[in-house]
Amino acid sequence: MERNKYITIPELAEILGLSRVAVFKKVKKGEIKAIKIGRNYAIPKKFIANIMGKTLNNEEKREIEKAVKRTVREYGEVLKLLGRE
Repeated sequence: MERNKYITIPELAEILGLSRVAVFKKVKKGEIKAIKIGRNYAIPKKFIANIMGKTLNNEEKREIEKAVKRTVREYGEVLKLLGRE
């Protein structure tokens, strides 16, 4: 395992501005993907952008698109009026 392809829970906690315990709980719940190495967890760096909300997977994109369509359908006229102001 190459060291520079993974980060530790404490490193991710510092990046996210959370406590190590909070990040550990998210890993245990499956909210953050990580691999277990002995007693420690390693988080692949390729998942960091997703963790920070900078990238979306297809399911998340569909969910947002659905919400936008519903909002436009329900509040379309109001949005048009607000756009004119």
